[in-house]
Amino acid sequence: MIDISESIEACANHYGEQADAMRTYLLEGQAAALALPNRGPLRFTESGALADEIRAAYSEYGFYVFENVLSDEELDDIKADLDTMRAQFPTGPESQVNAAGEPALGADAKALTLVWSKPLGDPLGGTELANGRHQVKMFEPEADADAPMAAPFILLGSLQFSDACLRTYAHPELLKVTESINGPDFAPFNEALFIKEPGIGAAVSWHQDGVTHWDSPDFDEDIHGFNFMAQVYGSTAVNGVWVLPGTHKQGKLDIKALVDESGSERLEGAVPIVCNPGDVVMCNRQLLHGSFPNCGFEPRITVNFGFHKRSSVLGVMGGGIHSDAQVFDEEIVNRRSRAIGYAIDARKQRFPDETPYQYRPLLAAANDYRWSESARADLKDYNIDDLSI
Repeated sequence: MIDISESIEACANHYGEQADAMRTYLLEGQAAALALPNRGPLRFTESGALADEIRAAYSEYGFYVFENVLSDEELDDIKADLDTMRAQFPTGPESQVNAAGEPALGADAKALTLVWSKPLGDPLGGTELANGRHQVKMFEPEADADAPMAAPFILLGSLQFSDACLRTYAHPELLKVTESINGPDFAPFNEALFIKEPGIGAAVSWHQDGVTHWDSPDFDEDIHGFNFMAQVYGSTAVNGVWVLPGTHKQGKLDIKALVDESGSERLEGAVPIVCNPGDVVMCNRQLLHGSFPNCGFEPRITVNFGFHKRSSVLGVMGGGIHSDAQVFDEEIVNRRSRAIGYAIDARKQRFPDETPYQYRPLLAAANDYRWSESARADLKDYNIDDLSI
């Protein structure tokens, strides 16, 4: 694992009188996370289902760390795309041009793409944004004097901007995991890049992702789907996502009460998701999770993409977080699923010796989903149809 001793000290020092408490919290959380029996290589049964022990651990804790999923070659592709995208980012939250004066990434997008924050801020906590699910505001340390006024921290609709992320989206073993959890007719959710640069990366307040099915008579631990979190540079107690294990089974939580009981946003029993580069986390969307501002020295870039059970979205009124509230009919679900078809072919072109995943809902029309320049044009603004529940 990455040595983050210096980052822990730097992070603790940003918390003033709470420095000792924060240092202890980070160290104890890291040790507790590494002691959990929910990490290891991807393994499947002879029939192709996710190994029973992995499925059981994911069900118990709400997350699982799959180790060494992405090769160095695939990580290098993602890093190259990240460099290209950064050069295309707008110069600020209100800008439509990049540093070269050219139209910026997403400048003509119909859906929200780049989300900004003040350095080390918590732009969502304690607001009504995202249906008010971020109930509390995280502590916002003072950033260094040379920090920018604002920094990008989420890029939505990332598949239209990065071929490398599109190919990772179709990783055949990850899609086999998805089939094991959500069935062969699984549906997409949304995709994003989470950007936590050293010294400026924003916090994401404690929250649960699901908004639609909390009172459903069919409620279960998987009804709001899950996210894969592929780590480009690794994830630590300082820059990573923290979770409260097991809360994905407990229904809608009173986060303010949990903070009051703990005496701060350092929730008792929470652990960080600790990963090396190339590891991929499967995280239940109902699991209580959040992240502290990145006061340390290591970057975190997470390639995030999620999936649902088709029964969770078909005929359901969307939650309106990633797309306008609408009833998700067959046409919308199938239209949104085309990204999976394109991704499978894009990956096949890049890794021709790999056995591609066969996505059952598009199998009869697989030849219609060839990755090309016309397909790239078809993916523009695809995230308008994000299946947000």
